[in-house]
Amino acid sequence: MSTFFVGEGNIGSAPEFQEFPSGNDEPRRLLRLNVYFDNPVPRDGSYEDRGGYWAPVELWHREAEHWSTLYQKGMRVLVEGRTVRDEWEDSEDNARVTFKIEARRVGILPHRVQNVVMRERSSESASSAAPVGQATDQASSPASKSKKRRGQPPSA
Repeated sequence: MSTFFVGEGNIGSAPEFQEFPSGNDEPRRLLRLNVYFDNPVPRDGSYEDRGGYWAPVELWHREAEHWSTLYQKGMRVLVEGRTVRDEWEDSEDNARVTFKIEARRVGILPHRVQNVVMRERSSESASSAAPVGQATDQASSPASKSKKRRGQPPSA
């Protein structure tokens, strides 16, 4: 049984990346995060945490290895996914139950982010897309078509 989940919290430890072979297919990649989902409640001009909890977060994705270098301990994230009951046994063979989050998305929130650097587009996609703000074909623009319809010459 699972339940839809959306929560905001802080990553509590360094992300763990694992890769699992999948026969002749591309390996499956897993990124594990340990996130503290807090519940800040206003009190006397500041905030007090009431009812926050730690939860393991699993993100299966082909980009998991790359993302493991982006996510850092202390980073504020928004997690969307589903909660799943995870049954296991501890080292003393006692039955245990944990609720983990199988994430569909983990977004980095801007709290404490100092700088964002984007990588260059690949040459294939960059050549097919015009840079932002650069005109493509003026003759096909809506403004030039409306001027042609009214009998006015297109502006240069």
